[in-house]
Amino acid sequence: MRAVRCPEGKPTVVDVPEPSGDGVIVTVASAGICGSDLHLLNFGLPATFGHEFAGVLSDGTPVAVEPIDPCFVCDACIEGNTQLCVRGPSMAFGVGHDGGMADKVMAPASSLTRLPFGVDASNGCLVEPLAVAVHGIRRGNVRGTDRVAVIGGGTIGQMALVVAQQTGATVDLSARHERQLDAASRLGAGALDGNGYDIVIEAAGTASALAEAADRCRPGGTIVLLGSYWDGSVEMPGLAIGMKELTLVPAVMYGRSGPSRDFDVAATILSQRPELPDVVVTHRFPLDAAAEAFSVAADRSAGAIKVVLEP
Repeated sequence: MRAVRCPEGKPTVVDVPEPSGDGVIVTVASAGICGSDLHLLNFGLPATFGHEFAGVLSDGTPVAVEPIDPCFVCDACIEGNTQLCVRGPSMAFGVGHDGGMADKVMAPASSLTRLPFGVDASNGCLVEPLAVAVHGIRRGNVRGTDRVAVIGGGTIGQMALVVAQQTGATVDLSARHERQLDAASRLGAGALDGNGYDIVIEAAGTASALAEAADRCRPGGTIVLLGSYWDGSVEMPGLAIGMKELTLVPAVMYGRSGPSRDFDVAATILSQRPELPDVVVTHRFPLDAAAEAFSVAADRSAGAIKVVLEP
């Protein structure tokens, strides 16, 4: 079967054996290209890429796949924080496990989320970034009475906008690119208006975005860190954070809160916002065009938000 791997930092479609062993076979219908995939190109990973994906089971059931394989027995897992499992990055699909940019993938039954009625598997790849946002909104304790700002108009920023809206909060968004601002407007966001926001979601992963978040946040407010700082460190706007007594809340991947799994909540939200795929999925490519798809995904100025591969 076909799979996208990245020897020498170049996304390449190669022939690999079909998956076998323990788990459930998912025939992939959609696989999104994440910003982290672009950063991982030069890491020399041997695994098939892709952690945003959905497909169908052998009986035709459409599912999204939570792309982690935690142990479920360490202290973090028992507490519901599967994203902090002792297995670390090795449990992630597209890193330590073969991911979803392939014709088929083997997934643990525990990773499957049945897509709600009306959500097609071709759009199910959006459940993963939505789940990232669900986790961040939960971690930030966003409430319906909050005034929320989102800094960054990429996929995670757009998802954070939508999930924050689901709480009833008023949400404004700032972004660098016109296509991102247009998408946010179509999803009901306002433009950022001054400072004094109760919650600011930093979804860009840059020092400038973090500085803006600190400026926009009201004294005693909260900054939710959804962006990934791939440079390994970031300049901290220490004076603003200290003088305002801001709370910084990092959020990574997705976990569980009581009986509720972030991934399942995300799938429900996708069914409640049927306009979301048409707004944020800007490009779709066949799997064989993976190299072109990655190139488009890397060029935000050309209008890409979410680029999806369809095996």
